[in-house]
Amino acid sequence: MTLQLPSIVATLPYPSWESTSGARLLCHARGFKPLPDWNRTWYTANPDLTQCFQNTVLVWVPCIYLWLLVPFYCLHLYCHDRGRIQMSCLCTAKMVLGFLLASFGFVEFFYILLERSQEIQQHMVFLLSPIIRSMTVILALCIIQLERIRGCRSSVFLFLFWVLAVVCSLVPLRAKIQLAMDEVFPRSTVNRRLCVSQNPLSGERFTAKTTVSLVSNLLQNPCPVKDASFLSKILFWWFTGLVVKGYRTPLEAEDLWTLREEDTSHKIISELQEDWTAECAKIQKQEKALASGVAMGSRLQDQAQLLRKLQKEQISGFFLLRTLARNFGPYFLTGTLCIIFHDAFMFAIPQVLSLLLGFMRDEDAPLWKGYFYATLMFLLSCLQSLFNHQYMYTCFTVGMRVKTAVMGLVYRKSLVINSSARRTCTVGEIVNLVSADTQKLMDFVVYFNAVWLAPIEIALCLFFLWQHLGPSALAGIATVILIFPLNGFIAKKRSKLQVKIQMKFMDGRIRLMNEILNGIKILKFYAWEKAFLEQVLGYREKELKALKKSQILYSISIASFNSSSFLIAFAMFGVYVGLDDRNVLDAQKVFVSMALINILKTPLSQLPFAISTTMQKSSLIMDSDDIFMINFTETSGKVPVIDVRVPRGSLVAVVGHVGSGKSSLLSAMLGETEKRSGQVSVKGSVAYVPQQAWIQNATVQDNIIFGREKLKTWYHRVLEACALLPDLDILPAGDATEIGEKGLNLSGGQKQRVSLARAVYRKADVYLLDDPLSAVDAHVGQHIFDKVIGPKGVLRDKTRILVTHGMSFLPQADLILVLVDGEITESGSYQELLSRHGAFADFIHTFASTEGDTTNTNLQNMEPVSETDQEQVPEDLGKLTEVDKARTGRVRLEMYKKYFKTIGLAIIIPIVFLYAFQQGASLAYNYWLSMWADDPVVNGTQIDADLKLTVFGALGFVQGVAIFGTTVAISICGIIASRQLHMDLLINVLRSPMSFFECTPSGNLLNRFAKEIDAIDCMVPEGLKMMLSYVFKLMEVCIIVMMATPFAIVIILPLAFLYAFVQSFYVATSCQLRRLEAVSRSPIYTHFNETVQGASVIRAFGEQSRFILQANQRVDFNQTSYFPRFVATRWLAVNLEFVGNGVVLAAAILSVMGKSTLSPGIVGLAVSHSLQVTGILSWIVRSWTDVENNIVSVERVNEYADTAKEASWCIEGSSLPQAWPQKGTIEFQDYGLQYRKGLELALKGITLNIQEREKVGLVGRTGAGKSSLALGIFRILEAAKGKIFIDGVNIAEIGLHDLRSRITIIPQDPVLFSGSLRMNLDPFDTYTDEEVWSSLELAHLKNFVSNLPDKLNYECSEGGENLSLGQRQLVCLARALLRKTKILVLDEATAAVDLETDTLIQSTIRTQFEDCTVLTIAHRLNTIMDYTRVIVMDRGHISEMDSPANLISQRGQFYRMCREAGLV
Repeated sequence: MTLQLPSIVATLPYPSWESTSGARLLCHARGFKPLPDWNRTWYTANPDLTQCFQNTVLVWVPCIYLWLLVPFYCLHLYCHDRGRIQMSCLCTAKMVLGFLLASFGFVEFFYILLERSQEIQQHMVFLLSPIIRSMTVILALCIIQLERIRGCRSSVFLFLFWVLAVVCSLVPLRAKIQLAMDEVFPRSTVNRRLCVSQNPLSGERFTAKTTVSLVSNLLQNPCPVKDASFLSKILFWWFTGLVVKGYRTPLEAEDLWTLREEDTSHKIISELQEDWTAECAKIQKQEKALASGVAMGSRLQDQAQLLRKLQKEQISGFFLLRTLARNFGPYFLTGTLCIIFHDAFMFAIPQVLSLLLGFMRDEDAPLWKGYFYATLMFLLSCLQSLFNHQYMYTCFTVGMRVKTAVMGLVYRKSLVINSSARRTCTVGEIVNLVSADTQKLMDFVVYFNAVWLAPIEIALCLFFLWQHLGPSALAGIATVILIFPLNGFIAKKRSKLQVKIQMKFMDGRIRLMNEILNGIKILKFYAWEKAFLEQVLGYREKELKALKKSQILYSISIASFNSSSFLIAFAMFGVYVGLDDRNVLDAQKVFVSMALINILKTPLSQLPFAISTTMQKSSLIMDSDDIFMINFTETSGKVPVIDVRVPRGSLVAVVGHVGSGKSSLLSAMLGETEKRSGQVSVKGSVAYVPQQAWIQNATVQDNIIFGREKLKTWYHRVLEACALLPDLDILPAGDATEIGEKGLNLSGGQKQRVSLARAVYRKADVYLLDDPLSAVDAHVGQHIFDKVIGPKGVLRDKTRILVTHGMSFLPQADLILVLVDGEITESGSYQELLSRHGAFADFIHTFASTEGDTTNTNLQNMEPVSETDQEQVPEDLGKLTEVDKARTGRVRLEMYKKYFKTIGLAIIIPIVFLYAFQQGASLAYNYWLSMWADDPVVNGTQIDADLKLTVFGALGFVQGVAIFGTTVAISICGIIASRQLHMDLLINVLRSPMSFFECTPSGNLLNRFAKEIDAIDCMVPEGLKMMLSYVFKLMEVCIIVMMATPFAIVIILPLAFLYAFVQSFYVATSCQLRRLEAVSRSPIYTHFNETVQGASVIRAFGEQSRFILQANQRVDFNQTSYFPRFVATRWLAVNLEFVGNGVVLAAAILSVMGKSTLSPGIVGLAVSHSLQVTGILSWIVRSWTDVENNIVSVERVNEYADTAKEASWCIEGSSLPQAWPQKGTIEFQDYGLQYRKGLELALKGITLNIQEREKVGLVGRTGAGKSSLALGIFRILEAAKGKIFIDGVNIAEIGLHDLRSRITIIPQDPVLFSGSLRMNLDPFDTYTDEEVWSSLELAHLKNFVSNLPDKLNYECSEGGENLSLGQRQLVCLARALLRKTKILVLDEATAAVDLETDTLIQSTIRTQFEDCTVLTIAHRLNTIMDYTRVIVMDRGHISEMDSPANLISQRGQFYRMCREAGLV
């Protein structure tokens, strides 16, 4: 609470009795009319107010203000209790001083009463005034105490009272000083007036720095705005501390303030959700009522119309807008009030300029009037600045809250999106919505008021112009009317280009990038980077083409805006002098009109942009509203009619072919699919293990306990049951090892076991297990079934529904459900089904004898570490992903060089000359106008008016053409630069090795491709345009002011130094805040991405609230750097505009001082141009800072240029034969491989010869190095030692694409990309349709694809989610069959298919790849029993190698594995 110094009341006039006795008699004689005497106040060389006025009105105004408003203020304090502030010594001293001041009034009262009782009868006013003053001071002291008790630190109410008191006392003070100078004044009066000489606003220094007993103060670093005084708030001085800190040392996240409670996600979204839920319920209720009314036929037409209106409202986005308006509207209205005051002061300034120019023309006018007008213009400019920046601060605060709200609502909606919804709304689109689109939503908040305020401003400008130029102002109106349709058309076209075309291609590009990052491993295996690179660049070219059209239209718009002041002036002045020869353009008419036209320029430029922004934002709101409002439905219809009851504690096995609807059945139980009829009832808590394990980017332990408290004994038991203890020994930091995004650094088996452990740890009542044993070794699968799922496992008392392809587990199931095409054809126990001799029994008899159980692991990215090595493991070895880090300090010069180098010096130099030419034309036509205004009037007319008008028009036209040229040139330069930078980024990312993607979160990369590229596309060229135009404009203003008053250089130079000083403080802080904000944005995208992909798991475990809390924390952390970033801009603008207002004051006062030598024309030119300095200075720094802030985007995009890259894709001049490899022989020579530096070799001295057409099986336990061998062949990892030869060619000496495109892998994780099925099989269009159909037939997919509506052109959704996992695996097989290379690697390729399909696949591989060398990482051991050789791997070595029969006869490791699988 600001406890202002009550001593200011001493400035209230205490007139001595002697000095006022005459005034008393005068007041009495005139019937007491305390009004100013204009002859004494205005029409005089020495102005003064009457004594009567000074001693009545000026005394009573502050008192009346306080007494009238105090009841309302007390009510406000009563309703807002913030906790008591303790009494401090300073506060006590002020109270004592206040009571002393109040006592002076009582002393004066008694003095008058006793000494002057006779004269009092003539007038009571002088007896009442001291009492009123004293009572008012006592009231102010009481309010101070009340504020302290209610915890109010900053008092606007009292501040205004003290200011009013000081202002009202300045006139009597001046009168007394004047009197003292004229005659000897009594000492007593001087003594009584001593305290007046202090700074009138000194009360602001006495802010009580006492402690508040509030919980908020326990915050580590609370935002100082809460405790700031009113003056500090309006001038943003509370921010200075952070600016100084940022100037001294680069800011870090710890230096930033915590968010105010009202800005936090929790506070905003909890309030918004209440309104949102109420609105939804209300709409649904109305819809139901109307729908039933329509059905019954009552008032059919009206109700149907209302129903359509409701649905339209839902779809159009007004539903969301209304909810946002209800929550943020009241605070936004306070900002609207500020902009109204700003406009009032803005329109007052030209009127004062008119008076100043009238003063310059009037030779008899006293000098004090000139100084008065100059000072008044300065004060109005300052007030205009203050109100404008309070408005902007309010808008940005509301914008920030709207952004938080929309991001929160989108996140909550993404948590309830089911699989079919994700086909219509991809992860890339959601990321784009919360990145680029929410930012545009904030722009909408800032420019919304311009939609209704700009027309009012235009109307007022034209009204004032009419006053000066009469009917000629109609020519200005006509020009505005002509400009408007053009700009409206341009705004509409730009909006269409941006929303419908550019944003569409941007969404497509981001979506494709998201898929590329998710499936980067597959791209590298198949050497498909170039195909997807071309796709991304195709989107990019279309996006840039739309951007180029948009920028050319924008350039026309900018040229018309900047030329609008000239066009309006040209039209009005032309008509004015053309109507009548006696119409003379003097300085007053010209420059007041020009000042009004300059004001007119702002709403003219804002209105089309505001309309365009509003139209664009309505589209964005509609997009976001679609995400909120659409009731997503599962339409696959996989489970037409299901009727099943599962008893508590039973084990139910669900079996069936690929695509029979097993996973859909579990989805239905989870409530993930649309229920067409019947009901699903699940009693108790649910745990779910999906078919494709969803792993968080967190430690192994965090993934397993999944937000629950760690119970050591139970945790260890779960690890043991899920066979994870051996894996933890292998991982570098045990269960504290960080897992990469989507489990990148875990094998398929490890991911599945972590996913299972998460479910087991939960201790749920019902377990839904979607084929969790498909990705683990045979012995591990048996171990997990026995220890976890089976009748003796830890879940034996729980209800378990197990989808499986493993026949060996079925006899132990209580109930078996057989699914065919979404229907349960058979159900019962194992023995019951066998006894029925149905399809199930035939299936069992066919496959039971051949079934070897489940699989090994996929990429084994974390290798065994010996005991000795483990002791030396660095602490951060378990850390994998790299946090997005902010650079510190100013942006390096190299970044500017890089940006401008991509444009080219040949284009940049002509642009600078074009800007100089443009501003030269502007200077010429303005100076020409001042000369015209000073032209002497002969016989009531000015000579050669037509010639002057022609020259004026020609100069203005030249300037307009130059503006268009410069704007287009910079826009095209920006597009050239952004195209090159995007291509460099894309190539750098695609040429990075797999290790880069394992340790770089996809959010970081998506942030570069979305937000940073968007900034380079639009913000950098925009900033450069603004900066160059304003720098040249400032040079023009300085030249004009110095032409008028050369002495102004003495004032301009110190102001320039002050300007540079403030600017250096700001840029350092703002640039670092921009970096911190960009860095804190990446985790939001990563978290969104992760949540959408794991939404079904999060929902099943009921963890939505925890994930929402994490999302809130990430958004809040981002806003902690965004909030000071926009406050920094306001801090700068307020400080700089005071510097600019200093130039206005200097120009005006110097003009007054040089009245005798200066012409009104040159004064008008200088002062009207100096009025623009405030805006120009502010915009220069803002645009320069925008450029520097957004050049950070170039810096961040360029970061990946220096990271490690893979070997060349192709080697020019390579002598590799076209048909290589012809035989398919593979030779390993002392081959060694390691994953990361500091880890032990994963493969150690492998020497091996594989002959042509040989079929080799690779088996071994987890971490043995099977997958590492496959990675080595494809050079996903480069050799640490030794060599690999294929057909005698050293693979290290050929290009990566030459190698990878000539050999084929069928990976364990089947990845599809959004696009046609044909594109997924053959992205380069190398093969004919007949060859594609042939491969689909061999992969047993022909029937399925033939029945699809678009056949080969069937559109796969993101990640291929509209196909089952088994069908995706078959598509991967079809890819291999299409390529048909001489070497085929199968990495557990049939993990997700049933036994029957597996048998078909194996027979296909045997027949189709008979002439090929096949390397199989064994899935089911029976599939490799007829292979020529089996290699048994153990800890990176080959432990056994021979034919399967020989290895079994040796009774070694392979024999034991076959025995576990029931094959021997």
